[in-house]
Amino acid sequence: MTRADWIREKFHRNELVVGGHVFSGDSQFSELMGYHGYDFVWIDAEHSAMDLREILGHITACAAAGAASFVRVAWNDPVRIKQVLEMGPDALIVPFICSEDEARRAIDACRYPPAGSRGFGPRRASHYGAIPRDEYLAGADRALLKIMQIEHRTAVGNLPEILAVPGVDMIVVGPNDLSASYGHLGDLRHPEMLSVYDEIARACRAAGVPFGASIGASCPVTIREWLNRGVSFLGCGDDLGFVAEGAARTLKGIRGGNPA
Repeated sequence: MTRADWIREKFHRNELVVGGHVFSGDSQFSELMGYHGYDFVWIDAEHSAMDLREILGHITACAAAGAASFVRVAWNDPVRIKQVLEMGPDALIVPFICSEDEARRAIDACRYPPAGSRGFGPRRASHYGAIPRDEYLAGADRALLKIMQIEHRTAVGNLPEILAVPGVDMIVVGPNDLSASYGHLGDLRHPEMLSVYDEIARACRAAGVPFGASIGASCPVTIREWLNRGVSFLGCGDDLGFVAEGAARTLKGIRGGNPA
């Protein structure tokens, strides 16, 4: 069973899938999260300084620690997507999908002809040739979860059409950019945003498409709200945030909460 199928099985059993984000290039953070029981690691190539070699290091570290590797590419660009797919991630997150056409282009870039336009040149994706070509091609599409990120009000209006695109496996909400598009940047729990999140949840449930959210780890209220919406997965917290929170907590304990 591939890790993509393992995630699908958890969805089928209505088990919550939980992951954490990594922004640092150091793959030890991905390995650490996997060993501590995270189901997946969100490897962020959009809002970080990671290069391709560092992304590959994170993917291999996830595999070693038993976590699924979810790579968010910088944009819905077939060239960027192709380079990451050759590394064999378990899921690809495509940001800022706003329309049916954009979702179709993302799926097209992930699939080999005749279903899509992905160029053929797998390396780690085919275990460096250890998987016979015919076997690899037969399973390549199913081995990759294709996740569309909803982070603009235009996408919310077009969500039923996006959800209907063949090959869209999951939807993830990006609350920061989504709130910005409604004029509420930084106010993720503005009443209008809570209503929008509920609307997205209803549309995904109606279409039978698993959905989740990418959020911070420090707000139990926000986590509970998303759980109550029936999310299938949560990307919760990140490597830099965990280090920052631990450092601040340690200093506060030493200094008694008084500024230096």
